[in-house]
Amino acid sequence: MTSAPETPAHWASTRAFSRAVLLSGLFTLLGVALGRVDMVMLAAPFAIGAALGLRRLPSVTPTVRVAAGDENVVEGDVVDVALTVTNPDVVSYDLVVVRTAMSPWLELEHGDRPFALAAPGGRQADVELPGEALHWGRQEIGPAVASVTVCGGLIDLRPSISPARGVRVYPATQPFGAVEAMPAAAGLVGNHRSRRPGDGGELEGVRRFAAGDRLRRIDWRVSLRTRDLYVAATSSDRDAEVLLLLDVLGDVGPSGGIRGRPSAVDTTVRAAAAIAEHYLKSGDRVALFEYGRSGRRLRPAGGRRQYVVVREWLLDVQAGSTLQQSYDGALSNQRLSPNALVIVLTPLVDPRSAGMLATLARSGRHVIAVDTLPPDAAPPVRGPWTPTATELWRLERENVLSRLQEHGVPVVAWAGAGSLDLVLRGVSRLASAPRGR
Repeated sequence: MTSAPETPAHWASTRAFSRAVLLSGLFTLLGVALGRVDMVMLAAPFAIGAALGLRRLPSVTPTVRVAAGDENVVEGDVVDVALTVTNPDVVSYDLVVVRTAMSPWLELEHGDRPFALAAPGGRQADVELPGEALHWGRQEIGPAVASVTVCGGLIDLRPSISPARGVRVYPATQPFGAVEAMPAAAGLVGNHRSRRPGDGGELEGVRRFAAGDRLRRIDWRVSLRTRDLYVAATSSDRDAEVLLLLDVLGDVGPSGGIRGRPSAVDTTVRAAAAIAEHYLKSGDRVALFEYGRSGRRLRPAGGRRQYVVVREWLLDVQAGSTLQQSYDGALSNQRLSPNALVIVLTPLVDPRSAGMLATLARSGRHVIAVDTLPPDAAPPVRGPWTPTATELWRLERENVLSRLQEHGVPVVAWAGAGSLDLVLRGVSRLASAPRGR
């Protein structure tokens, strides 16, 4: 690590220096005016003390640096923060007062108070600030400010300021698993059973031997019993494509961090991280789309690298939208396989959310809506709401959920592991049913 360039010192006198100059000058003038030697002797200690204190002035300013033990942490993990003040001069500092700003979602031990240090010449002083990360996102520590006093408290150096240090706090993921088959598989290889015959591990039955069948597929027990060659028929194993659509048109409920109750956006981001982790570990391809202010998208891909990209992508999710914003074009430009599974994480409080789900359902895609609304949430508007008005709002929302289910969009509340098993079973059954032309 390269050292910071040295900055020439800029100093200012303190009140102690002003008092020393004032008292020594006052006693000297009085002694000369009144002809009293004792008054001059009283001024001597102040003058001599100030002269001895100023004989060695620092030539460069100190440097302050903010360091974090691990930039990539998860909600609830320990964050090790250190403030380092380096004295590049040979002159020792009498007192160093260092203080730093920090994100409210980083709970550091005594992090909001100033610390007093001593920094001898050519050495550094450290302040350890262990703490805990309480909320996902890009949190900042700093800037840090170090104020230095030298020359026995007579001189203050110009404060040194360090830039802020970013800490990436990834969302905590609950254990999630979907043991049900995907509605439709799209790729050539993977872990999901396909309805297309081929080499795989899922046995569908036996059939007569045909040209091109491999000898290792011969079922000898059935062949010996029927006096004819039969082979085991299997279905091919294929991967799937999953689109996680995050509805962040608005947030509902206050966010309490990892220790408190989650808001709708908190549940959305944490559920998206858990679902993406599950399907990427299964060898599937995962894409993300932010149905909100920015309309960001992440193209489908698989593997470990995609998991790292997904976690980084989720750090920048922000709730909000404009009144005239339209997402029809953005959704239509999202290049997805026609067999892709679309999982919409939504609190279903904005009318545009229900319209978006209906549009996806009419396009013939396999759509699942995951309800991320907190159980005790109130209407996302300003001003007091009576209990009767809140109950009417909830009834209206239940009507929206019922209409979506009537149009073939299953809605399930997010509950961690196994949340989507029942819904995936129903969607898979509908996908495998014969369709008329």
